Amino acid sequence: MNVNASTLRKQTLSALGRQKAVIAIALMLFAMLFSNSRFFTSLNILNIFRVASPNLIIAFGVTLAVICRGCDLSVGSVMSLSGIIAIQLINGGMNMYPAMLIATLSGTVVGFINGFLVVHQKTEAFIITLGMGMLVKGVSLLLTDANPVPARSFEFMMISNGSFYGIPNIMLLMILIGIFTFWLLRFTSFGRNCYALGGDYEVAEYSGIPVIRTKWIAFTLTGTYAAIAGVLLSSYMNTGSALYGDPIPLMINCGVVIGGTSFAGGTGGVVHSFIGIMVMQLLRNCMNAFRIDPYIQQMFLGIVIVTIICLDCYAIKRKKEDV
Repeated sequence: MNVNASTLRKQTLSALGRQKAVIAIALMLFAMLFSNSRFFTSLNILNIFRVASPNLIIAFGVTLAVICRGCDLSVGSVMSLSGIIAIQLINGGMNMYPAMLIATLSGTVVGFINGFLVVHQKTEAFIITLGMGMLVKGVSLLLTDANPVPARSFEFMMISNGSFYGIPNIMLLMILIGIFTFWLLRFTSFGRNCYALGGDYEVAEYSGIPVIRTKWIAFTLTGTYAAIAGVLLSSYMNTGSALYGDPIPLMINCGVVIGGTSFAGGTGGVVHSFIGIMVMQLLRNCMNAFRIDPYIQQMFLGIVIVTIICLDCYAIKRKKEDV
């Protein structure tokens, strides 16, 4: 009887641990019942998803890198650069769609270089992508002279600000990219290889899995996703700026980990990252609804990020000890 009770208690605690992000969302929604704001209106709910959509797109890309036991801290700068390039090309007279394609390819190039340095040169992803992010931000500041770049194309602005049967376009695009990424991870050999090399790189290599190519592609896609998000964000804001991406890297990587995609690699997925990013988005929205001072919000978010990293490191340690 005692053994069964102990087993049940361990299973319950394990299940709660795996669903901590869902529990956090439920607690925040419950707290908002006592708020005087119009949190539960359809307009606010749509706005939450609209604002979160660029971050979610980046998170889907970062998920690929994290599953492969990596990370990418250059995504914020890539996001800013792609939006700037798109607006400057369109303002210069280029057709909108080729300009958006070129802007997206800029992120692909950065991701390709990140992958080359991390995989072929066997360097630490954290350091390389952090340095690349600084380099790319420098390029953005140089292109804009550190000033915002307003868009002069109404058609470009409507790409993200338009809607389809009441659903914002930017949200629809996020959903399509999320579905594609889910299919990529779950139903293709590339996705299975990502999980395999993230779980145990050496075993995957000895099993004949093209680990170098797989991880390289993952980083390339991460850069591409960040660039797509940057183009959509600049369309939504109708402005490009080198400052848009400053808070993004840590927020996205930590949001991905909140959802259950561990830095240890080999676990997680699109749904996990979606939930994790929504935790971060809802947290900020709830604090705004309760009119918490922005400086206190920043401090609280910092505490959350540090706690997340510590818990993930502890989980990795326990996993190794169990093995």
